Amino acid sequence: MSTFVKTDEESGFAALVGIDWGDKQHAWSMRVTGSTKCERGTIDHSPEGIDAWVLTLRSRFDEQLIAMAVEQSRGPLVFLLAKYPNLRIYPIHPRSSAQFRKALHPSGAKDDPADADILRELLEHHREHFRPLSPDTVETRGLQNLVEARRKLVDERTAHSNQLTAQLKLYFPQMLDWFDDVASPLVGAMLERWPTLQALRKARREGLRSFLAKQNCRGRERIEERIEQIRKAIPATNDQAILVTAVTMTKVLVKQIAVLREGITALERQIAKTSEAHPDFPLFDSFPGAGPVLAPRLLAAFGSQRDRFASAADLQQFSGIAPVTERSGKSEWVHFRWACPTFLRQTFHEWAGHSIDSCDWARAYYQQQRARNNGHHAAVRALAFKWMRIAFRCWKDQVPYDDALYVDSLRRRGSPLVKLLDSNNQSLRPVS
Repeated sequence: MSTFVKTDEESGFAALVGIDWGDKQHAWSMRVTGSTKCERGTIDHSPEGIDAWVLTLRSRFDEQLIAMAVEQSRGPLVFLLAKYPNLRIYPIHPRSSAQFRKALHPSGAKDDPADADILRELLEHHREHFRPLSPDTVETRGLQNLVEARRKLVDERTAHSNQLTAQLKLYFPQMLDWFDDVASPLVGAMLERWPTLQALRKARREGLRSFLAKQNCRGRERIEERIEQIRKAIPATNDQAILVTAVTMTKVLVKQIAVLREGITALERQIAKTSEAHPDFPLFDSFPGAGPVLAPRLLAAFGSQRDRFASAADLQQFSGIAPVTERSGKSEWVHFRWACPTFLRQTFHEWAGHSIDSCDWARAYYQQQRARNNGHHAAVRALAFKWMRIAFRCWKDQVPYDDALYVDSLRRRGSPLVKLLDSNNQSLRPVS
């Protein structure tokens, strides 16, 4: 993954290029600096095609810098172009180019060469609003890819678990009552061996005891209780038209969940190895509620480039945690920010939620927000907004977080949060 850095480079480009990405072929539009002529063409989407095109540009412009606008911040085209040192890649948000196209072509006309022209014109006339990609360190980019890949597999496992739940509701709903997590190895192993209640009820008691013990289901009373529940259970249906399909789907989903579970575990091992070797990891590991999952995600979110964000507000706005204010006439309203990197926003939101149980002042701040009639997620976002200012300063100064030091600063400033914090601590003291 590449990261954004601000630049004051406003000149020095030999040419400005807009590239409209395509699956098989890319349309490009180029204007050479000092010329009013616009050149157009296409490139095959292949390493060889891109390389031949870039070599032509390099021989023509003698290694001078070339600015390129693309509707991607990552992906095949960006990765192919990023290896050439004379190219400066400016990612353009698809919504920005779409709105610019609509302003120029109200009819709704759309064409690949014209879209390449639009990207070039955005770069030519509004470059100050965009920032070029600048690669972070290999270690940081590797971690960024790992944590995003893990999240994708977790989301896939959740989707398959929901499908498995739907199938079990059709013919074997008791499994959902007996076990809390249908994605667990225990449930998977049981469904592979006994995919229906009818088959499970035929199992011998001793065989069930041995199976549950091997699956780390400890406690004799708990095992006996489950066996008794199995003996008393009644099949939801005996209709073979339902059972044949449902059992087949259940077996497939169980195998898919097992593969995803193994993949997630492998990624978590790699994430732990990569993050612990990163020089900034102790800083992010010091935050309450971060833990082995969110500390690497926070490290990936901030990156290693200290000049990436000029202020905490830049990060809050870019991540989508900062709300959006709209004004029109005498009306003014604040709402949730939609256009932002979803995974980045999730990272800060989830960290703030976990910190409520790990940090006294964070819990007090959350309670304060709820007392103002804010919903749960609004309160967590407000807490994330506050945490990000703290984390930003720690990141800039390269100093781990110290909870006692921060609470002392709250007291020195006379923060109203201190009163609620002291009240919470007082209520937790044992009565003598």
